[in-house]
Amino acid sequence: MMLRHRLAKDKEGAAAVEMAFALPILIVMIWAFVQLAQVYRAVAGMQQALGEGARYATLCLTQSSTGCTAPSPGTGTSPATGTIKAKIYSSVYGIGPGTFTVADPVAGSSGTANYYDLSVTYSQPTDLLLFQGPTMSLTRTKRVWISTSA
Repeated sequence: MMLRHRLAKDKEGAAAVEMAFALPILIVMIWAFVQLAQVYRAVAGMQQALGEGARYATLCLTQSSTGCTAPSPGTGTSPATGTIKAKIYSSVYGIGPGTFTVADPVAGSSGTANYYDLSVTYSQPTDLLLFQGPTMSLTRTKRVWISTSA
């Protein structure tokens, strides 16, 4: 009985036991924040690429008496050099295990004005060290109004 009473009062090692319970949770949370930071960096890369694609889409490549020749949108899985899609692909950046997908620019019109809808998607599977997390998928779009022939 005396030994039991003495052990109940002894607090030595309590901090080590508490740390053993808390440390795995803390490590998983820190790793989740790292992966979330990778996604935020990818979002910045998507916005940068869409801005570069939008800027390129509004250029007048050759001026003539009938108007401007605008850049071609580019389609397919391997866009040709000099297209809007190729410009977006060359400008996108991010880190981590994710993948970027650039959709074909979709042409449209509103009255007499023409536009392209540009879109970039980023997908990243998450890994929370002890178990597989969800796959994060983000899409950013931008509408670009382009010049028309006179």
